[in-house]
Amino acid sequence: MWYRGRYTPDLDAATFDSSTSAASVMTLPTPLISSNPERLGGEPCFTGTRVPVRTLIDYVEGGHPLAEFLDDFPSVSREHAIAVLELARQALLGQAVPTTA
Repeated sequence: MWYRGRYTPDLDAATFDSSTSAASVMTLPTPLISSNPERLGGEPCFTGTRVPVRTLIDYVEGGHPLAEFLDDFPSVSREHAIAVLELARQALLGQAVPTTA
């Protein structure tokens, strides 16, 4: 996970809050994203909520700030949303194909 401009792989399941002390680590649900065929037709959601991950992607694509998404969906913490965005970033960068100049 990227934290304050540095990659810190040990924070994949947790993230620091604004106090930045080790004592303030917030544990995130594992897995970050889950689906249940009996809930929202199996749509992948933020674990522990009924908020589809697609909704966050739609907000970002629409140019809306993360704060607006968090205000509209208070069951998703800022840390959880950022961790899911980090997963998306890693997945996208993992799909990069080297090209020759």
